This record gives sequence, structure tokens and C-alpha cells, in this order.
Amino acid sequence: MLSRWAGIVAATIAVSIAATAAGLPSAALFAALIVGIAYALVFGGEHPLTPPKPVLTFGQAVIGVALGAQLTSDTLAAVAGDWLPITVITVATLLISLAAGLLLSRATGLDRPTALLGLIAGGASGIVAMSDELGADARLVAFMQYVRVLIVVVTAPLVATVLFGAGGDAIAPGAGGAGLAADLAFTLGCGVVGVLIARRAPITAGSLLVPLVLAAALSVSGITDGAHVPDRVQDLGFAAIGLQVGLRFTVASIRQAGRLLPAVVAAIMGMIVACGALALLVLFVTDVSFSDAYLATTPGGLYAVLAVAVGGGGNVGFVLAVQALRLFAMILAAPPLVRLIMRSDRTGRVSADPPLCPTCGQPASEALGGPEHDWECRNEACPEFGQAVGGGDAPRDEEPNPGRT
Repeated sequence: MLSRWAGIVAATIAVSIAATAAGLPSAALFAALIVGIAYALVFGGEHPLTPPKPVLTFGQAVIGVALGAQLTSDTLAAVAGDWLPITVITVATLLISLAAGLLLSRATGLDRPTALLGLIAGGASGIVAMSDELGADARLVAFMQYVRVLIVVVTAPLVATVLFGAGGDAIAPGAGGAGLAADLAFTLGCGVVGVLIARRAPITAGSLLVPLVLAAALSVSGITDGAHVPDRVQDLGFAAIGLQVGLRFTVASIRQAGRLLPAVVAAIMGMIVACGALALLVLFVTDVSFSDAYLATTPGGLYAVLAVAVGGGGNVGFVLAVQALRLFAMILAAPPLVRLIMRSDRTGRVSADPPLCPTCGQPASEALGGPEHDWECRNEACPEFGQAVGGGDAPRDEEPNPGRT
């Protein structure tokens, strides 16, 4: 088993280097996702691998701290004078995302948690990391989120350059000036304290959200002096989530993703058009240019739109502020809103009586959104977590299970 893990790690590093050179966003997560899928499809049947639970918790905490550190006092100051329209835009973008997810679910039969989270416009790595805990299929969420990011990364510079005359080269996010020791202390402190709080509080995706809130609060306060998650630590966290999702892919899930692709692309293009319409609102109620308004309202693609803003001499502070605030809002709002929508719709397939896992006795989840596909156990404490559960399976013992609800 150690040799297989060593091979996966080596392959992930190699693909991550190539993905970084190609300018792909969240290259480590993308690379680990691809390597995990490749292993699962080729060797997963005979030699399945699943990252230990602490690895998933580590990845969630690191991603939470990394996202939280993007919210700074400078970000808030940049939009202080336009807080009302920006709040409206943030809420409107969230509603557009949810509407697109609901339409995708209705058109394709995909289960609602997966459709909703797959089209949330921002924070792709965080959304993927929390999707399991919200009852979604993390594999399809990752697939849809990366399609969204890639489409926005390609279209935003193109539209801004052709229509507005902007342009520029890719840039990296600014590094904090606190130094490596302070960066590590910031990451470790927010991550460990956040996870400990999450274990004692009934918060969905708490291992991600609590570190995020702690990191954001410290970052906005200014006492961290610009500390952020070190690049290599962030890569490790992203890779942990990528492998956790990728290693669970099956031939059936790949085929399902292929069938969903046309509808997903259509939904994303609709989101881009709708968010572009929000740019008109920004134009009328603020003094920014149409180019800056468009870049600020794209559904994600933070670093790509910043590159265009820098190259075109735009209002970089405004674009960064709007995009970062929306990312923060999306990550925090997604869990309660998805749960609220699911509670309000008890007649859908997600609420149908599922089979019970034969090992832990808990209800399974219909991961792929179709009756011809597998149900899966979603109890992370169960050895069968992520494995198919047959509709005719029965629990292996009839003793009351303390983990059942």
C-alpha cells in the first residue's frame, strides 16, 4: 500500500507542476483530482485507496484558512463607499447560482445538493471540500466547479479584451509580508483552533468554515501583518481534497459527468450572462468603468479577472474587493441555504427512502442522481464510506446502531 501511495504522491507532484506551468487555477487540487481519477479507474477495483479522515480534515482546515486570509481591511475599505450595491450584487449572484442549480436539477434529474453546490459561483476548492457533508456527490461537484472556473478563466479576458480593450498577463496573488514563521503560526493556529471548535459545535463543514472565519477575523484586524498560508502547505491541503474526491470516481460517475456536460455548460453560460447584466447595475450606481464592473461581477475566476484588470489599468482594488467579498459570502452562505432548500422540498428523490448501509445501518445517499446509479454510504465513520450500497442490502446485524438517526 505504501508503494501505491508513493506513486500517487509522485504523480500528483508531476501533474501539479505541469498544471501550474499551464496557468490552471488551484493547480494542486486539479492535479490530485486527475491522478486520483486515473488511479480509481485503472486500479481502484482491485486495490482501492481512501485517504485517512485526518487528511480530509487537514485539507478542509488549510483551504478554510487560505480563503479567510483573502479578506483584509484593505478589501473592506475599497468598497466602503459602495457597500449597498455590492451587497445587492453579492446576494443577486448567490441567487443566480442557486437558480441555475435548481434548473439544472430539474432539467437533468441530478440531485439538488449536487446541482446547487456544483454551480455556486466562487470558492470552488471550499465548495468541493464541504460537499460531502452537505449530502452532495463531491465527484460531480468538483467536475462542475472546474468546468465553471475554466469557462470563466477563458471567457473573462476574452470579453474584456474584445469589448472593453483591457488585457494583461497572469498574476499571482500578493504574498503576505509577515515571513514564513508567522505564516506557519497563522495557518497552524487558525487551523487547529478552528477544527477543535468545529468538533464541539454542530456546524456543517465546520472544519472548513470555522478556520475560515478565524483567519478572516485576524486578517481584517491587521494583527497578522499580512500572514497567509504558505504556498507548499496550501498545495498539500488542496491535494488532500483532490485525492479524497478523485479516488472515489468510477466508470459510472465519469459517464454521468459526460452526460451532464452540455447542460452544465449551458447553465454556466447563462450564469455568465446574468452576472454580466449585474455589471450594468454597478455602472449606474458607482463611478467605475464598464470593464471594471464586468470583471467584478464575473461568476468566479478571481485571479484571471485580476490579471485583466491589472493589464488594462483598471480599478484593481474594486475588482478584488467585490470578488473576494462574494467568495467569502458564497462559502459561508452555501451550507445553510442548501440545507434550507432541501428541507423545503421533501418530495424530491433526495428525500426518497434510501437503502441502508449493510455495515453501519445508516441511510445511503443517491450520489449520481439517477435510479440506474449506485447509492453510497456517506457515514464517514463507516468503513464503507463512499462505497456503493445496493437497494436490496440490509444491515449486517439487527442490533440498534448508536450512530443511526
